[in-house]
Amino acid sequence: MYSGLFDLPWWGYVVVALALTHVTIASVTIFLHRHQAHRALDLHPIASHFFRLWLWLTTGMVTREWAAIHRKHHAKCETEEDPHSPQTRGLRKVLWQGAELYRAEAKNADTLQRYGHGTPDDWLERKVYRHSVVGVSIMLVIDLVAFGAVGLTIWAVQMVWIPFWAAGVVNGIGHFWGYRNFDCADASRNLVPWGILIGGEELHNNHHSFATSAKLSAKWYEFDIGWMYIRLLETLGLARAKKVISTPKFGELKPTPDFDTLQAIVTYRYDVMTRYMSALKRVCADEVDRLKASQAGRFDVTTLKRWVLSGEERHLKDGEKEQLRGVVASSQALLTVVTMREELTALWARSNATREQLLAQLHDWVARAEQSGIEQLREFSLRLRRYAV
Repeated sequence: MYSGLFDLPWWGYVVVALALTHVTIASVTIFLHRHQAHRALDLHPIASHFFRLWLWLTTGMVTREWAAIHRKHHAKCETEEDPHSPQTRGLRKVLWQGAELYRAEAKNADTLQRYGHGTPDDWLERKVYRHSVVGVSIMLVIDLVAFGAVGLTIWAVQMVWIPFWAAGVVNGIGHFWGYRNFDCADASRNLVPWGILIGGEELHNNHHSFATSAKLSAKWYEFDIGWMYIRLLETLGLARAKKVISTPKFGELKPTPDFDTLQAIVTYRYDVMTRYMSALKRVCADEVDRLKASQAGRFDVTTLKRWVLSGEERHLKDGEKEQLRGVVASSQALLTVVTMREELTALWARSNATREQLLAQLHDWVARAEQSGIEQLREFSLRLRRYAV
């Protein structure tokens, strides 16, 4: 039986399969995701064409389709229009049938037209890379020639790697389970703090909070191997990162917030809201426990705590929001926490307010926080006045 050009021990084939699939993962996260979908970095034509060729051979994915579907995911995240949200479609569906959801959305001409702008449209894309079956068939021949019969197994692993890890795990579990660094509006989670196996995409909450960042790690203990590769490409003159996650800066405590303070709060808004939730968590828990003793059965404790601190509403049933507001109205402390949270988020919500009006709102917010009688809220207002550009 033909054994291929390379005769390796069993573990050698395993290493080859892992190496080949890792190149594919790197191509997806660097080229398709960070470069094409979000324009977080520029790539030299040499690097760009290598990634396009490799993805054609190992996945058959069309750049325009992938970028359009991913952009729509961000624009419609966790809604019925989201192409692959486990919050609306169920975790099992996205985890095990993520590739089918991708293919179904790729047939949506409106999605491609609205979200597919700016992707490659040269001769190669129109005449070669659009033929997905041809690319993966060439890869099959290459694997068989190189490794013999074992090459068929290596090829099969290559074909299921992205559908499972990217379409299934990242899009599914990444919006269902894990930890959150930032209180963004969707359900995204960081799977683990070490983004190695899936090229850094494990840090999914970081990405959804700062979608245009070329770097997905945010904390000192987090590692994004995709960013390491980008830095290496920069050293070789093959890439240039355009934007990275902003690390909050703090200065001296200001007597009153100024325009720089306002700009810093808007820039670091996810950090601001995460800190707000953390600061008021104890107050919320104590008040909810007190209400639970006197209003047993009127509300779900976990749901009430989550809504008071974050305003998260996607899990609420019809009429449940009004019910929670009724419960909150019976507690001055919870009512203050909710009101102050909503007014704080209004500082960076889209509105017709001028900078002067927003600054006046910030002054009023800080003054009322310090006079609220809630020590944790007063301490948070002091932190707010230290944010700096």
